[in-house]
Amino acid sequence: MSLDRKPQSPADAASKQSPSLAPKANPQSPVIPVLTPLQTLRYHVSQPVTASFIAGGVAGAVSRTVVSPLERLKILFQVQGPTNQTYNGVGPALMKMWREEGFKGLMRGNGTNCIRIVPYSAVQFSSYTIYKKYLLPEGSNDLGTLRRLSAGAMAGVTSVVATYPLDIVRTRLSIQSASFASLKKDTVLPGMWGTMKNMYRTEGGVLALYRGLGPTLAGVAPYVGINFATYEAMRKFVTPDGQANPSALGKLAAGAVSGGVAQSFTYPFDVLRRRFQVNTMSGLGYQYKGFFDAIRIIIKTEGIRGMYKGLLPNLLKVAPSIGSSFLSYEITRDLLIGVAPTHGQGL
Repeated sequence: MSLDRKPQSPADAASKQSPSLAPKANPQSPVIPVLTPLQTLRYHVSQPVTASFIAGGVAGAVSRTVVSPLERLKILFQVQGPTNQTYNGVGPALMKMWREEGFKGLMRGNGTNCIRIVPYSAVQFSSYTIYKKYLLPEGSNDLGTLRRLSAGAMAGVTSVVATYPLDIVRTRLSIQSASFASLKKDTVLPGMWGTMKNMYRTEGGVLALYRGLGPTLAGVAPYVGINFATYEAMRKFVTPDGQANPSALGKLAAGAVSGGVAQSFTYPFDVLRRRFQVNTMSGLGYQYKGFFDAIRIIIKTEGIRGMYKGLLPNLLKVAPSIGSSFLSYEITRDLLIGVAPTHGQGL
C-alpha cells in the first residue's frame, strides 16, 4: 500500500462492507443507510486525511524517542562554536552526557520534542495527503516527481509554521544543562512552559518564539519535499514484482535512504536554524545580524565544516528515525483505514 488512498463515502463504506446497512434499491425513495454512533466514529477515523493525521502523530513520537540521545547530541554539536569545543566525537560525547547527567541527560528535551513532533508529524503527513489530492492531474493516478516534491515542500512549511514555538523551546531545553564553560548553570532548570514564558518576557514577545523561522523554512521545504519524493521512489524500487507493498524491512530501508538523501542536501539550513534559535542566549557568543551574515561568520571562523557540524550523529539517527517513522505511519494508517464499518461490527 502506497501513501495514496482513495476516500469512500459513508454510504459506500456501509453498503460495501455491510449488507444490512446497504440502501435498498428503490428509485422513487432511496434509503440512506443509518450508522450507529460507533460506526460513524469508525467511518470518520478511517478516512484518509484523518487516518494520516493520527498515524503521523504516532510515527513522530516513535521515531523521535528511538533516537533521542543522538538528536540531543546533534543539537549540542550544532550550537557549540569555535570557543566552545566541549563535546567532541559521537562516542565520547555520549559518554560525557551519561557521566554528567545520566539517563535523563540522554533523553533531555525528548518530552518537549514529542509534544512538538506529534502535532508536527500529524500536520505534515495529513497536509501531504491533502496537497497530493489537489496536485494530482485529472484522469491520472501518478503524481509525478515534481508534484510530489511540491506537495512535500508545502506540507513541510505548513507543519513548521504550526509548531515552531515548541521547536525553539526544545532547542533551549536540550542545551541549558550542557557543560559549556560559557553557559551559566541554574540550580533549578526551567521546564517547557517556564522556558517559553521566559523567552516571551525577556526576548521580544511572540517574535522570540519564531526566531530562526526563515532559515528553518528554507531548509524544511526542500527537505520534506525530497524526503517524501525519495521515499515514494525507493518504495517502488524495493517492492517485489507482483506485489503491491514492500516488506517491513523494505519500508525501513526506503525510509533510511530517503532521510539520508534529504538530510545531506539540506543540513546547512538546519545548523543555521539552531544557531538563530540560541542567538540571544547569553554565553554562546552568537550575534548574527541576518541569514547571510550568519553564513559569512560561520564559514570565516569555523570553515565550511562549520555548516555541517553534527552531521554524523544526524546521519546515524536518520536510518532508525525516518525508517521507523514511515513504517509506523503506514502500519497505523492501514489499521485505522481498516476500522471502517463492516458487517456485524456495531456497538
